[in-house]
Amino acid sequence: MEAGGPRRRLVHLDLKGAPPRASYLAEVLPLLRALGATGLLLEYEDTFPYAGPLGPLRAPHAYSPGEVRAVLSQARAQGLEVVPLVQTFGHMEFVLKHKEFAHLREVKAFPNALNPHKEESRALVRAMIDQVMALHEDLKWFHIGCDEVYYLGEGEESKQWLQQQDNTPEKLCLSHIKAVASCVALSYPTVTPIVWDDMLRGMSEETLAESGVPQLVQPMIWDYAADLDVEGKVHLIEKYRRCGFSKVWFASAFKGATGVNQSLTLIGHHLKNHLQWLEVASNSPADVLEGIALTGWQRYDHFSVLCELLPVAIPSLAVCLQALKNGGYSEKIKENVEKLLGMSNLETDTFMSTSLGTFPGSNILTLVTQVSFYLKSSVDELLERNRYVTGWFSPYHRKRRIIHPIIMHHFQPDAVSLLSKWNAVVQDLQAAMEQVFHKCTVEEWMEENVHPSLQKLQQVVDDLDKAIKAQN
Repeated sequence: MEAGGPRRRLVHLDLKGAPPRASYLAEVLPLLRALGATGLLLEYEDTFPYAGPLGPLRAPHAYSPGEVRAVLSQARAQGLEVVPLVQTFGHMEFVLKHKEFAHLREVKAFPNALNPHKEESRALVRAMIDQVMALHEDLKWFHIGCDEVYYLGEGEESKQWLQQQDNTPEKLCLSHIKAVASCVALSYPTVTPIVWDDMLRGMSEETLAESGVPQLVQPMIWDYAADLDVEGKVHLIEKYRRCGFSKVWFASAFKGATGVNQSLTLIGHHLKNHLQWLEVASNSPADVLEGIALTGWQRYDHFSVLCELLPVAIPSLAVCLQALKNGGYSEKIKENVEKLLGMSNLETDTFMSTSLGTFPGSNILTLVTQVSFYLKSSVDELLERNRYVTGWFSPYHRKRRIIHPIIMHHFQPDAVSLLSKWNAVVQDLQAAMEQVFHKCTVEEWMEENVHPSLQKLQQVVDDLDKAIKAQN
């Protein structure tokens, strides 16, 4: 163990939202390596180039097979180990939303969980795993997901199955995990499956031990809280050991865990989360920990809005990786992070100031910070707290195009200059984002974070023009 930190540090790339262009990933990989990453946990979701009967899973902006190969060979060149992640039970919206696969849902109305009773469900999972495996070489691990399998046991077939003696939802869950893991073991004997641990946490030692699952998979224990319960985790690891799991993984978070529509990353929260995990590591036997994945969620699920974009969270990732690598965080480490990112003042306890770094995509961080802090507040200030607007250019006035000429003098210049200022910022941000993301991502982010305020402002300026024309 290195200075108390986990030896393997995988950076999770959640590609189910705002997937970066392959060219951007190529720029970021050397930085990840320099910051202390040893590998990647690649959650492709709908960006993998699925083919044949699985073609419908492929999003319009999915990577091509050539792009995937290029990213994988760049990772290899940087000495980064790749672990692919494919959901095989819960969080399967990207599959089960399609009419071709809707009949494989656990509950007819909900596209999140797979029906574990159907042979066709297993064939589907096998086909997905085979296609992903085929593009990767020399894999040691393959993450089969299995977190948050909501509504399991509530489908018609499950209800019948559960009426039979000794059958429980826990056994149903374990039998599917076992089936998927066995399929990996059979076809790819040198690859170890990893599963998220939340469905296993509450199960008794006896249930887990009897299932045969501990011999087949390594659990990845996830907790993204700043005040993670260290003692509870140490006990959980001991329990997993006793059931027969040989190794465990940890999963922390560097972004995407503090709010479903969060736009800026508060580094302090994520740093504390990693320092807690270091505590857990130092209180556990050295031979039990296989590694840690630093998760960076981009959506909470397939249908939710975007949370912080990857370039916005790179300073957080840098701080967290360096803390893990060095077994803690200090002024000296902070200075090293600043040097690697080309930033002059890294804030951990407040949101980042708008100083520019030199890391790939740092201009996006600067502009997103500006928008997140000042766009809504400046527009609200002008439209809701300006007495000229509230008193003399109300919705009633605007609708009827009534305006007192003196108001023009007091208010129009401010409105026009604020609008042109924000239009310029947004234009810069749009250009910066298009370097890194596909148009659909830029459009989604703008509609969520920019348009509501900007359109309000634009509307007032337009209404002013119409009212003046009506006067003349």
